[in-house]
Amino acid sequence: MSPGKQAPEREAAAPMAAGARLESMRRRVRLSRLAVLTAIAAGPVALCVAVASTPTTVQAATSSKPAAVRTAAVAADPGGYAQLFVSLWLRSSADDATSAQARLAQSMAPNIELPAPAPAAGAQSKPESVTAVRSAQREGGTWSVTVAAQYADGSVRYYAVPVAADPVATSFTVTGAPGLVAGPARTEVPKSSYGVTVPEGDLSSAVGEFLAAYLTGAGEVDRYLAPGVRMSAVSPAPYTTVSVQQVFAVEEAAAGKVPADGTKVRVLVQVEARDSGGRWPLAYELTLKARSGRWEVAALESGTAQDGGAR
Repeated sequence: MSPGKQAPEREAAAPMAAGARLESMRRRVRLSRLAVLTAIAAGPVALCVAVASTPTTVQAATSSKPAAVRTAAVAADPGGYAQLFVSLWLRSSADDATSAQARLAQSMAPNIELPAPAPAAGAQSKPESVTAVRSAQREGGTWSVTVAAQYADGSVRYYAVPVAADPVATSFTVTGAPGLVAGPARTEVPKSSYGVTVPEGDLSSAVGEFLAAYLTGAGEVDRYLAPGVRMSAVSPAPYTTVSVQQVFAVEEAAAGKVPADGTKVRVLVQVEARDSGGRWPLAYELTLKARSGRWEVAALESGTAQDGGAR
């Protein structure tokens, strides 16, 4: 066959192939619709299966491109923004609206009036520190941030600040003047899981020596650790001495002699650390493991449990 005849045949075959693919796709769509109608008659379970499977067949026939994955924007907490605004706002004065702090406060909160402290108040009107203590998300992309302002006389005032947030642009605007509110109530502390009092003995000595090495540099920390545990001492050493005040445990095994190898106990150690500036009450949570008649430190995780034990 001559090349001149092959070209028309290929051109004729192309529309036919395209038509066949289109007809095949239509048949799949009709079959998918028939499956859904049949599933409706068969019951809810069959309908769920049909609906879940139908889009996959149609998508495979219509497009080879991967589906785009959309990630929902995560709303950023505006606590730091509100904290900065209140700090600037409390240190500003309507009598000096051109100061750097006043101008920055007004740029963060357009149309919000500045306070006007009395001249006699002086430094007492300005807080020593400002800290965001609570953020609550509202509807429509708005937040209410509670900010604590601490003054030199020891008093604390709490302000609620309304903030609008744009999670896409990660931008914020204070939408209203701060409101003075009551401070948060103190919650009831749950009962401690460290209910076993550990007397002086092998365990209290082990944790005392470990914490002395950890906080004062008195010896190598590694010698008190269980095999495979890695931990570095605080550097530079912040304290000169560390003494154990009380030890509480979760397990009864911590209160007696060193048990069989592999026994683990969790303890809460209350210590008194001293440096040139004074004495400091500290607490550490430790997991200890028995090996060869001695206790070794298997983990240190402080700040997750409340103080207290069998008192």
